[in-house]
Amino acid sequence: MLVVQLRYNFRVYPTPGQQIELARAFGCARVVFNDGLRLRQSARENGLPYVSDAELSRRVITEAKKTEVRAWLGEVSSVVLQQALADLNTAYRNFFASVSGMRKGRKVAPPRFRSRKDNRQAIRFTKNSRFRVLDDGRLRLPKIGDLSVRWSRTLPSDPSSVAIIRDAAGRYFASFVVQATDEALPPVECEVGIDLGLTHFAVLSDGTKVAAPRFLRRAARKLRKLQKSLSRKAKGSNNRKKAVVNLARAHARVADTRRDWQHKLSTIIVRDNQAIYVEDLCVAGLGRTRLAKSVHDAGWASFTGMLEYKAARYRRVFGRVDRFFPSTRMCSDCGRINDKMALNVRAWDCPCGSHHDRDINAAINVLAAGQADNGNDRGAQVRPASVPAPRCEAVTHPDAPRSARSVEGISAL
Repeated sequence: MLVVQLRYNFRVYPTPGQQIELARAFGCARVVFNDGLRLRQSARENGLPYVSDAELSRRVITEAKKTEVRAWLGEVSSVVLQQALADLNTAYRNFFASVSGMRKGRKVAPPRFRSRKDNRQAIRFTKNSRFRVLDDGRLRLPKIGDLSVRWSRTLPSDPSSVAIIRDAAGRYFASFVVQATDEALPPVECEVGIDLGLTHFAVLSDGTKVAAPRFLRRAARKLRKLQKSLSRKAKGSNNRKKAVVNLARAHARVADTRRDWQHKLSTIIVRDNQAIYVEDLCVAGLGRTRLAKSVHDAGWASFTGMLEYKAARYRRVFGRVDRFFPSTRMCSDCGRINDKMALNVRAWDCPCGSHHDRDINAAINVLAAGQADNGNDRGAQVRPASVPAPRCEAVTHPDAPRSARSVEGISAL
């Protein structure tokens, strides 16, 4: 049995009065966060010692409530204010760990001030606030009231915390953190390598091809129309505020559709395979090329993240293959690394006599490389030393023939 920490999101529908109370809580949490950040920045500029967490809480919350300019902080739950400082402390710890080299990956910037104009506002309640889910399904929050929740499934256990989130489209969500015990899925013999691209979102080593749904491209005409409507509205007018919400809702619909599709596809792959191997693409770098819009529309990073956490949850094997591994140019039969090829070459012949589909061959090589890295004893070919692949070979050319609606093997919608 494996105990994991999961997050369940549900749509909530606050009344107009509760929306005002939530807006007040968002504002108080933002002010406390900014006050704490300002205090620490001032101490650093004046050469004073770093303000500790306890001292920061005392000065920014406890003593601030006694002043006239911050007396209204007492109108919201104190847990919301404490959690705002907890977020600030976490941001500082991540920044210091990144600067010192203890944190791997991309460099983390220092915390910045929060703005009331930010598209996303959030507050968090812990067990100390005594929030609870009532028998009638409503969520009771201190100093806010009972929120109506649209439950799509039951929680596996009592939540340890809940975050109330308001997105750019004006929607409210309750995000519960729970402890769940999951059993491993029945073991299977299949293992799969995945080659990600733009013409086909994913090509599996068994020959299955999943066409790229291109949700953003398909909604481009409607988004363009809403964007033009927004640009014609006078700044500061009510019509402009309505246009902003309409545009945000259209973008949210695209993101929700993409997320739902990726969840379904990743669940199928994890359920049907004992081990999943993918190429470790540099999405941030590809996002700075001329293919940036298509790369972001594909959402490779979120998809591989889903595969990784679902594999860990259901006791599957997940591995990433080095991004410089020449999966496209290497023959999956003889191991020969051929010269680079243009992106419009979708099939090629190896001097050994093998004929390869470009993407399927890459997926087979990713599978073999992943098995070799994990010490698999099933006779997988051990890959040669890593050879840097040309930058133009990392993705598929957007002008290649494709269909956003046709899918071979797995439904795109």
